[in-house]
Parts: sequence; C-alpha cells; structure tokens
Amino acid sequence: MTRLGNKLKFDILPTPPFSFKLTVKKPTGWFLFNPFEVYKDGTLWTSTYLDGIFAGIKLTSSGTVDHPKVSALIFTNRSLSRSQEENVKRLLAKAIGAEHDLNEFYRIARKDAILKHVIGDLYGMHDTFSTTIFSDALLAILLQMAPLKRSNEMMESLIQNYGDTAEFDGKKIKAWPTPKRLAAVSPEELARRCKVGYRAKSIVKLANRLAKGDFPTAEQLEDMDADSAKELLLELPGIGDYSADIINPHGGFPIDVWSAEVFGKLFFGKEPKNNRKAVEKVKKEGLRRWGKWSWMAFFYVVQDLDNLSRKLGKSIRLA
Repeated sequence: MTRLGNKLKFDILPTPPFSFKLTVKKPTGWFLFNPFEVYKDGTLWTSTYLDGIFAGIKLTSSGTVDHPKVSALIFTNRSLSRSQEENVKRLLAKAIGAEHDLNEFYRIARKDAILKHVIGDLYGMHDTFSTTIFSDALLAILLQMAPLKRSNEMMESLIQNYGDTAEFDGKKIKAWPTPKRLAAVSPEELARRCKVGYRAKSIVKLANRLAKGDFPTAEQLEDMDADSAKELLLELPGIGDYSADIINPHGGFPIDVWSAEVFGKLFFGKEPKNNRKAVEKVKKEGLRRWGKWSWMAFFYVVQDLDNLSRKLGKSIRLA
C-alpha cells in the first residue's frame, strides 16, 4: 500500500457536450482506469500511473453537460516538478476525453438507422484514453475467448494479487500491476493464483516486453498513422487483430465471436449461423458503414444494448 499525501489541484474544461457521469462510469460498468474505483454523487476516486507517477485521483463534476467543468485533485507520494505537474494535467484531461469534439459524430449518427437510437440515451458520453499501454493490453488478453463475467473475474484477480494500492482522501484503491511487477512472476504462479489459464504465458511475455521501456507510449502511437500503430501492437505477445483494435488509440472496429452476433443482427437483421466465420464480414460492414467513426459507433452501441433492444424489438446482448 502506498500513502499519497502530496496534492495537486486544477480544473479541466472539456469540449461540450460532456457528461461526466456517462464518461467516467459507463452504463455497462466500463471504468475510467480500473474496476476498483469508486463513483458517488458526481465524484470519482481512482488510481493509475500518470507519466510514470503512481497517483490517486479525485474528480468532481462542477458543471453541466453543455457547460462542463471537472475539478481534479491529484495525490502523489512526493512533490512534483513543474514539468511533471503540466504532464499530469495534460494526461488526465486527455484520459477523460476532454478534447474530443463529438458534434460531427452526432451529425452522422442522427442519419444512421442504428446510431440514431443510442445518441439520445448517451448524449455527452466521451470516449476515454488509456494512460498506459500495459493495462489496455492486459484487458484485451483477458477478453479473448471468454464471456464478460469470466473476463471480469480474471481482471479483478490479477489486480487484487499484483496491483499496488493507493491510499488517499480516505480511500484505498487498487491499480493495475506494472510490467515490472508481472515480469517477475512465473506463468505457472500467475495461472494458479489468478485462474487465467493459457493466457498466463502471454501476460508474462507481454510484461517482459513492456518492462524494457522502449515500446511506444499510447500518445506516441496516436502520433503515428492508424495502420502503423496497429502493426506495432500486433508485435506484442498475445495481441491479435481484435486486441490491437481495442488498444489502438486511433480506434478500430473490434469484432470477436460475441460482438459478431450483436452487430450481425444489427447489420443483417439476423443472427449469424456461425459467429466465428461471420467476424470478418461483420467487421468489414462496420468499417464501410461508419468509417473513421467506427470505434465510436461500436462504443456507443455496446453501452446501450438494453435500450437498443427495446427500440428495435430485437434481443441484442453481449455474452
């Protein structure tokens, strides 16, 4: 456990529309940084690494959807230099999607037979940006070939067993483990303690690769073109096409056997006969239909499946 007593306070002014609640606490339970964060009455407490600094984070909405303002209080175990403070401020604003402008996406969505049903429910929900490649890559591996319930169990066990705990503002919140921490663990121990099965070997290999410190950061990948960034991600242990689309800061259309069923019904009006064989067809249609907004469309649809099912009169769900 790490006690974090140093404080840095500042405000973030996101591009409207911006719903704080929908952005940091998604309808399906997707989290901002980790599954152990706490959201209550417009305030989020969480922990992560910002610019390599372990931080406890308290975010409070002090504005509205059309006039947003987020008050941030960052807790660290030591005082930061001026450049570190500026990096932390920039990274946190980026992490909550403060600079994203959704207006073009909404214009397209209003004319789309599927998306027009979800944007009203999720108005102002921004996509978030990972501050570390490792946590996103771990999540992607844990999502492979497993229903969501099973993936969540593996994720929580991994963090509970190997993540550090931030103690700040009366809270104790676990964060994702670092590459260095998991690089020191054997695949056998990881599989036994966290019940991740065959994924243990990929996770340890991934940790060893990223512990070297020479792989591009999420921001550096974002500065590349989408294909080049994806090509690099595909070189990582355990990362295939589906996982690379999840991690890639440029977004993508991450279709696996479960999401192929969902989008197969939406695109073609019926459930695929074979989800695995339908993956490429569904992925191609999503990219054709939504282009550069494919990830945002995927993101919005997945967060609104219950409402979308009722509106379309179809049973649409993720496993």
